[in-house]
Amino acid sequence: MFNVNKLCLFSCLCVIVVIVLYFQSEIARLEENNQKLELRLVQSHSDSRQFFPKSVEKNDDDTIVIYNRVPKTGSTSFVGVAYDLCKRNNFKVLHINITANRHIMSLSNQYKFAQNVSKWYDVKPALYHGHMAFLNFDRLGAGSKPIFINLIRKPLDRLVSYYYFLRNGDNYRPHLVRKKHGDKMTFDECVERSQPDCDPNNMWLQVPFFCGHAAECWKPGNQWALEQAKHNLVNHYLLVGVTEQMLDFITVLEATLPRFFKGATEYYLNSNKSHLRQTSAKIEPNILTIERIQQSTVWKMENELYEFALEQFNFVKRKLLAREANNVAQIYFYEKIRPK
Repeated sequence: MFNVNKLCLFSCLCVIVVIVLYFQSEIARLEENNQKLELRLVQSHSDSRQFFPKSVEKNDDDTIVIYNRVPKTGSTSFVGVAYDLCKRNNFKVLHINITANRHIMSLSNQYKFAQNVSKWYDVKPALYHGHMAFLNFDRLGAGSKPIFINLIRKPLDRLVSYYYFLRNGDNYRPHLVRKKHGDKMTFDECVERSQPDCDPNNMWLQVPFFCGHAAECWKPGNQWALEQAKHNLVNHYLLVGVTEQMLDFITVLEATLPRFFKGATEYYLNSNKSHLRQTSAKIEPNILTIERIQQSTVWKMENELYEFALEQFNFVKRKLLAREANNVAQIYFYEKIRPK
């Protein structure tokens, strides 16, 4: 009899434990659903209050993006994505072809280009791209200012890539004969023999591309040019990414400019455009070559600009991907609008 009572008591305790666990599970599920509902309400509230004046909505289709692409920074891969998205997202892509592949325009062409870009309504919205230095549209009296974007690469990596590109070409147009075709000298041998093709002054390109069309910009090792390049990067560019983080660059652009880059991240990941142009038969420099190049003033200044750009890009990326403690993405909305 005593054992039967113990068995009944134990059974009752088990039932109670099961009931308690069940209600705890239900409470947790309800709390999770409540959190999801609150998140939806916050996002819905944000969307309803996050508005723009009609004049801004009207001008959205007038948007101009200029990508003054630096050679050998992965720009062909990025532009390939833009060309494939332009029809889907309904914008134009135009290549700026300057005579003899010069990177600076004459003053008269600077003015004409700025006026043309501002007033050519038939091809808006549009993304312009070309190997040219930064243009300050304020100085040229343009009616509207474009959005500038760019990519920057580690200076020695860019120089080595260009060195072998002139000799071996790339997989984009493999049968095109480059001007140094047949030259078998390695970059290491070039540096050892102090040949002009591997002169550190040849790295002086990213600084002037961000500096602009001023004469001082194109003097290798010019300190003013470096400071001006940094100033323009921060004050005139919406976004400057780094070649080594191309995917992140595209992701940030998609989040910031969906009018142009909606779907770009998925397309880049799933298409063959992620490595559209690769230099053929490229040999990485040895440690002695690297140390010798890094002693030069030009490398130090070009690398300073690269590190500066990298810091800015990582800062922007962190802010975009940041989450609050409750895993809610950052939002903003307007309130206390008066008069009612």
